[in-house]
Amino acid sequence: LTMSILSPGMDHVGTGVVAIDANYLRPRLAASHLIVDAGEAAFVDTGTNSSVPGLLAALDVLEVPVAAVRYVFLTHVHLDHAGGAGSLMDALPDAQCVVHPRGSRHMADPGKLMTGTRAVYGDAATARLYGDIVPIPEQRIVEPANGEWFKLGERRLEAFYTEGHARHHYCLNDPASRGVFSGDSFGISYRNLDTDTGAFIFPTTTPVHFDPAAAHRAIDQILARVPDHVYLTHYRRVGELDRLAADMHRHLDAFVAIARANSKAPDRQAAIEQALFDYLAECIEAHGFDGGRDAIGAVINDDVTLNTQGLVVWLSREEDQE
Repeated sequence: LTMSILSPGMDHVGTGVVAIDANYLRPRLAASHLIVDAGEAAFVDTGTNSSVPGLLAALDVLEVPVAAVRYVFLTHVHLDHAGGAGSLMDALPDAQCVVHPRGSRHMADPGKLMTGTRAVYGDAATARLYGDIVPIPEQRIVEPANGEWFKLGERRLEAFYTEGHARHHYCLNDPASRGVFSGDSFGISYRNLDTDTGAFIFPTTTPVHFDPAAAHRAIDQILARVPDHVYLTHYRRVGELDRLAADMHRHLDAFVAIARANSKAPDRQAAIEQALFDYLAECIEAHGFDGGRDAIGAVINDDVTLNTQGLVVWLSREEDQE
């Protein structure tokens, strides 16, 4: 993959790796990554149905034939990562879709996945954001074993299971670029919150599988591959992994403490949401962002709402076990 002139929304982020803006909700919120090596290619996460034309356009820009795409790796089946997978697979005649065994049935038959998405977003928003999810024929779906290596061109990619964000999640280790494609297991880091201090990162605790202990373990599993950087779906590449991992562990503990501290509030969802926003806003300001609370809210409000929903589900599960 030469350092070709890229279209807006495309960035070279590593050896043979291009990040493509999935144009989900707003610019620079979600990325699909394209790996190209020795005449073969793979996508990691796809965005939604509306992302697919941009992904196919990226192949044209990079002069990669659709027949060269061997794999579509889905780190997990949440629709901002996998909603466009069926549509994309329709356009890639020789690709296989690599999905965690816990998520593969949802790609073959998206009905239950859509029901769960409507429960979180509502009918109208689900239709607007995701449209109709295209099923993927079962014979085109590959379920990776934990630690399985896939050959792409002259490089090898390791799929390793990570829980904490979703039980159907894996990450993809790419030693050739000294990077790990982390899906949501290494959190969220928006480039418009970068400061002179570097990147700001925070966990994503969306419904319904959030598990703090597993989320901590997932961070350590990623660092155990000794990458120089992590490719985030939200958003693009980050380095300084020791600092960011420490921040992730600290924020996870803080999120859990906020949830527990507000568990008895009359409207605990509202109380947790407000406390979570205040906590993150203070951290972002301490990080050197000086755009004000409204600007912070424009970037993180949707995440705070979803993270709160996930924390409330986790709290309820904990209480049921007591």
